[in-house]
Amino acid sequence: MVYLDYNATTPLCLEAKEAMLPFLDGIYGNPSSIHSEGRRARAEVDEARDRVAAVMGVRPHEIIFTGGGTESCNLGIIGLARAHAPKGRHIITSSIEHHAVLHAFEYLKHFEGFEVEILPVERNGIVSPDRLAAMIHPDTTLVSVMHANNETGAIQPLRELSEICRDHGVLLHTDAVQTFGKIPMKPADLGVSALSISSHKFYGPKGVGALFLAAGVALSRTVHGGAQENTRRPGTENVAGIAGMAAAAEMTFSQAPLLPLREQLWDGILDACPTALRNGDAEHSLANTLNVSFPGMDGEALLIGLDLEGVCASSGSACMVGSIRPSHVLLAMGLPPATAMATVRFSLGRETTANDISHAISAVHNVAANQLLPA
Repeated sequence: MVYLDYNATTPLCLEAKEAMLPFLDGIYGNPSSIHSEGRRARAEVDEARDRVAAVMGVRPHEIIFTGGGTESCNLGIIGLARAHAPKGRHIITSSIEHHAVLHAFEYLKHFEGFEVEILPVERNGIVSPDRLAAMIHPDTTLVSVMHANNETGAIQPLRELSEICRDHGVLLHTDAVQTFGKIPMKPADLGVSALSISSHKFYGPKGVGALFLAAGVALSRTVHGGAQENTRRPGTENVAGIAGMAAAAEMTFSQAPLLPLREQLWDGILDACPTALRNGDAEHSLANTLNVSFPGMDGEALLIGLDLEGVCASSGSACMVGSIRPSHVLLAMGLPPATAMATVRFSLGRETTANDISHAISAVHNVAANQLLPA
């Protein structure tokens, strides 16, 4: 089996597994308890916070542990929007965001009366800083633009966007779920007020994530029921998951070796299917991500065929499994719906080899040939 769906999830690394084991069998205290077992669990949570903060180049109290990337994005967006609503209720996000962000904005619009504006992207899937500057007005309080897109890998110009936001006194949140652990990034360098990450995207366990929140930035809680995470995120901490995430966060993984493999895959696909279209900007994208449309073919049949050939890939966001709608990201980039439906995302990872790529190319050739045969 050749796994090329690392943007959906990654295998648990050995370091994370070993860090988790003591808290799955033996150390089971509640971190909020004052007895010795509780203190042992609390010590691990505190140490993990220090370690994650050190990797990100921030202070420990700026890290809020969450139940994953979706919760982190919701807390960052809804929490910031509510806390700063007295200053204004105009908020902005881009058209290519993950639904964890888009649905949070839709909620704020439909249920809390915020004015939401959608920032379009260029044909290459990258937002224009000039367009953002033109959309900001005195009532704007929050902008959320992802660091890199989960479907195309397009890396957004966050430094330029953050300068615009800073000049206008606007907070900037970024969904960095696809970039943390893949490319060097520190919140201070990006200039963001809040940043979301998810453990299982960088070889940590599922069900745990974190929100970086810059010191001094007000945040309203979105969940009620306890004083954990300095009252910002109530609920008993997932100690084992937090320990595993901290261990995975410290793993250094260079994407450089993946770039030639990605290009080898694209060249092979193009040889097999000369009409194939590459979506996104090859130069300004994650080295592990290749998004390809196969005009005239059935996207679902392509994925099933690849699976039968022993290749795991996807049509885009794993959170949209079962959806028969074309990707909102590709539509925002100007692709026709039929072309967007005939699209496959290949995402590489640390265990991907040249042999895996050769196998995937052969699989694409076989599946495409079957689809192109006359009925």
